[in-house]
Amino acid sequence: MDFSQISARGLVLLGCGKMGSAMLSGWLAQGLAPDAVWVIDPNPSDWLKAQGVHLNAPLPGRPAVVLIAVKPQMMGTALPVLKTMGGGGTLFVTVAAGTTIATYEAVLGTATPLVRAMPNTPAAIGKGITAICGNAAASAADLATAEGLLRAIGKVERLPGEHLMDAVTALSGSGPGYVFHLIEAMAAAGAGEGLPADLAMRLAIATVAGAGALAEASSESPAQLRINVTSPAGTTEAGLRVLMDPETGFPNLMRRAVAAAAARGRELGK
Repeated sequence: MDFSQISARGLVLLGCGKMGSAMLSGWLAQGLAPDAVWVIDPNPSDWLKAQGVHLNAPLPGRPAVVLIAVKPQMMGTALPVLKTMGGGGTLFVTVAAGTTIATYEAVLGTATPLVRAMPNTPAAIGKGITAICGNAAASAADLATAEGLLRAIGKVERLPGEHLMDAVTALSGSGPGYVFHLIEAMAAAGAGEGLPADLAMRLAIATVAGAGALAEASSESPAQLRINVTSPAGTTEAGLRVLMDPETGFPNLMRRAVAAAAARGRELGK
């Protein structure tokens, strides 16, 4: 990414926990100068203190970008600090879950360019996926800037509108939790068949990681990859018969899980 315009006016990062640190690390590695970054964080890590950024210092009046990475429950106290930067001229990008564009516009003004983003926790190792959408004031250039910044933590997908953000949150935002629980369940099932617990866990982790990497790298669909590994009347078919049961298997369970997460996202956004 070309950081020249951002470097000239500065970037403000509000909140530098795991997600903020992952993004900052990526930007610095790609060439953003530390002295072009202002970070506001009440409990800075030792890593952050050593990066050479402006830390909890007076902010520039009109930075190029303000990226909001605080927890949603902290938004009420965090946003008023940024109010004077609203109204246009500064692009706001937010990765806070559940906080709607309208909430930001109520504080910053409707003329403020704003991009709402939903990343997920694999961003911590540069393997995340982030969905973004902009408000009416966000230009194509603003969306491109936000996308470039968020590529530091993985892939980026653009949404046609904010109405899809709760579904994204329920699928990819919350999805790592579902996969981690799948690993737990697989390991426990393997231990139930007599494997030592630590071996069962290593096998489960490597299986899920390897299958995900294969699905990402393959030109074939996950459905076809499943068919490829399923020999007629074999062991995989026996297991899948249980997992694909329309009443008790994965499809119904996953629909319920994603629907519950999406419903909770809508509640948090009110």
